[in-house]
Formats: sequence, C-alpha cells, structure tokens
Amino acid sequence: MRRWIAAAACLGLIALAPQIGHLDADTGSFVLWQLRVPRVLLGALVGSTLSVVGAAYQTLFENPLAEPGTTGTMAGATLGALAVIILAPTLASMGIAPVAVAAFLGALAVSLTVSAMASSGRASIHDVLLVGIALTLASGALTTGLQVQADMAATFRAVRWSLGSLSQVGYAGVVGLLPLAALAQGAILSQVRALDALVGGEDLAHAQGVDVRRVRALVLGAGALGVGGCVAACGPIAFVGLVVPHLVRRTLGAERRVLLPMSAVVGAAFLVTCDVAARLAWSGREIPVGALTAAIGAPALLALVLRRDSA
Repeated sequence: MRRWIAAAACLGLIALAPQIGHLDADTGSFVLWQLRVPRVLLGALVGSTLSVVGAAYQTLFENPLAEPGTTGTMAGATLGALAVIILAPTLASMGIAPVAVAAFLGALAVSLTVSAMASSGRASIHDVLLVGIALTLASGALTTGLQVQADMAATFRAVRWSLGSLSQVGYAGVVGLLPLAALAQGAILSQVRALDALVGGEDLAHAQGVDVRRVRALVLGAGALGVGGCVAACGPIAFVGLVVPHLVRRTLGAERRVLLPMSAVVGAAFLVTCDVAARLAWSGREIPVGALTAAIGAPALLALVLRRDSA
C-alpha cells in the first residue's frame, strides 16, 4: 500500500511542478507549455534513468556507494560529449544525436574498462569501484584540458553545460532522450530477477542459473546508454543515482522488484523537485540543478561512508 501511495504522490508532484511559480497573464501560456512542461518532462526522464542505473550499479558492484558518478560512467559520458561540443561545434549544433553518440561511447569505454576489471578475477569488487573513481578523476582531467584548449566562447558554453541544467525551449530534448531512456530502463528492469539473485553474491547467482557475465554486460551497456543520453540532453547531474535508491531502500524496501521501478518513479519526482527549487531559489536568476543535486548528494555520500566505517 505504501508503494502505491508513494508512486501516486510522486506522479502528483510531477504533474503539479509546471504550475509552481508566477505565470504572467500575457506570456503565461508560452512559459507553461514551451518552457516549464518540457523542462519537467526532461527532468522526469533524467531523474528516473539515473536512479534506475544507480540502483542497478549498487547491486552489480555490491557496494552502496556505486552510482554513475562514482563508477566513472558519468565522467566518461561528459568527456565524450564535451569533445564534440568543443572540437566539433558544427556537429553539436545538429541536435542531441551527435552529442549523445559521443557521450554513449565515452560512458561505454569507461564501463567496459570497469567490467573487464570486475570479470578478470584479479581484483575484489570493491577495488573495481576504486578503479571507477580513478577513471572519473582521469576523465575529469581530460575534460579540463579540453576546456583550456578551447576559445573563450566555447569554454564558457562548456562550463555552463558542465554544471547540469534542464532549461530548454521546446520538446526537442525530450523527444531525443525518450528512446534512449526507455531502452536503458527497459533493459535494466528486465534483469530484476537476475539482480535479486546477485544480492547473495556471484556464486549463489551462478547456482541459480544466472549468467553473471551477460547480466553485467547488459546492465553496464544499458547504463552507459542511459547516462550518455542524459548527459547529452542536459549535462552531468551528479548524485541522483546515489541518493534516490537509498531513499527508496530505507522507506519502501530493498527487494529489486520494488527498488528498481520505485527508484524510477521517486527519481523522476526528486529531480523535478530539485529543479523547481533551483528555479525559484534566487529571484531573477537560476541555479543549475546539477549544483543543487551535488549540494544534496555530497553530504549524503559522506554520511554513507561514515556509517559504513562505524558499522
């Protein structure tokens, strides 16, 4: 019953979000339908995708700190996307597709590296997460190098984009992201039973007939696709995949058949709520939603680390 109430509350919040804030009598219709509604739809797609990927990664890596930002997937996608934005602005101006392809390839390259390390047997799954963090730092250094080499105008665009924002005009971003998000979430949700088996460890999952390598490859590939699409649409938005699965796990249950779909619903409402707060927090100006999620997620990550150390 709690799950249905939570889902209804989240969907109601998403539906209400476009109406929050002042709407001028003359331009209200345009602002509502061409600015706020597509912005809310984009936020719901991004929030649900990042949350589902985060919940799946936490199971796959057997670590509650795993999410696209700590496994290197987000940083790889950011590097790929920025390479197109800065080095090939003509391609970037063609829409989300070229940037999404580059972001996907960057995320996939990091994901395959992490997957190869995980399947080699030479490192523990916790060491694999450290590899993801190292790849995040390396990708961040390359991203900074790209920004330094660009001209001032390109650098300014890249810096603004890298803060993560849902602001857009029209529905192009929503239409571009929708198939990528649907494919990524569908692929991960199809592995709910396999991920449930992995909770007991790889040996138990093998005993239950789960092809661990196939599941790992599918989840990492789908995660790269979803994160790449999200980064291409609105830039990197960190910590959503960390905060939301833990919130769902603590309030609604840890079974993957509950955790994964509810993470999608709560993640959508969470990011939309953060975006509304970012839009209204500073009159006359707008805080990038990526900055707000980082402000929420960094203390959450610290609290999780401290709790693990004291356990």
